[in-house]
Amino acid sequence: MASTDDKPAMKITLEDLAKVELPSPAPAGNMAPLAAGTKQYGNIAAPADGPAIVAEEKGSIFLQGWFYLGVAGLVGALVGWGICEPFFVDAHTEMHWGNFLILPFVITFTCLGLGVAESIVERSGKKALLRGLLSLALGIVFGFIFDRFANMFYAIGLAIISALGVQTNRNPAFWMVRGIAWAIFGAAAGVVYGLVDRSFGKTKYGVMGGLIGAGLGGALFDPISFLTGSGRASVSRGVGFALLGLATGVAIGIVESALKDRWLYVASGPLAGKQFILYKPITTIGSSQSSDIYLFKDTSILPQHGAIELRGAQTFLRSDGPIFVSGAPARNRALQSGDLIQIGRYAFHFRERQRK
Repeated sequence: MASTDDKPAMKITLEDLAKVELPSPAPAGNMAPLAAGTKQYGNIAAPADGPAIVAEEKGSIFLQGWFYLGVAGLVGALVGWGICEPFFVDAHTEMHWGNFLILPFVITFTCLGLGVAESIVERSGKKALLRGLLSLALGIVFGFIFDRFANMFYAIGLAIISALGVQTNRNPAFWMVRGIAWAIFGAAAGVVYGLVDRSFGKTKYGVMGGLIGAGLGGALFDPISFLTGSGRASVSRGVGFALLGLATGVAIGIVESALKDRWLYVASGPLAGKQFILYKPITTIGSSQSSDIYLFKDTSILPQHGAIELRGAQTFLRSDGPIFVSGAPARNRALQSGDLIQIGRYAFHFRERQRK
């Protein structure tokens, strides 16, 4: 039998030692190390060949439609009032151009504010500029047209309540007449709000919200003037018109949210908390500012990355770039309410109203 002492000795050279790879130390915080080829955006880890690992983010109030539309309407109305107020004369014996233009200007700049609000929130300067020019042009036209109709309804309403014995603006009937007349101004703002986005559905909800909001603002105009004091007519007008713009924007945002049918809720990414209501038959998605849903700060997203198409009661997703739905790659797919759609660093929940 051969002796074990006869076996050759094992030799380890410096070259062998150089080939040895030591395991990488685990990162702090008990986090798993990222695989090779992994992209990382803050708290989102995106494997090169798979969907991102999404952490649901809390939405900001600044991205709520009722909030940014309310602020936009408020600012727009105050700009219109501020331009004309220095040239407004309270005396009934004379009228300056400020008296004739104050309401059309308030409508015009309210329309401008509402028209650009969403584009500003989405950080699309190009879209804000184009929509701003269009809403300003439409606002001027509709401002004067709807002002004429509002004055006509206001005169008819005053004649009716005067015949019923109302002789002072401290009577609530007088407030209601003003509210009805101002509701027409809100309808103008709602029309422009929808037209700049070329959407009938958005126009419809805009008109409904504008009627409600501006009507409320008009009904409260006189009570506010009493609270601010008769010696400060300019202040009462400013507060009243500010309320008109604010209430119009807030009401449009609330009506849109309450009556929406299908929408995308941003669960993660720079716009987390915002909702995109699907009005159009085809809604485009991409990094181009001409897209209906503009996704910025992500070089992995194509200019035209995909689209969502409404076909009757069904909703379909079409992709031109990498899109994952509930973790699986998707090219052409019918969406179900609750599906998680991931595009680069963005994640969306698709939701639709339950049909009875």
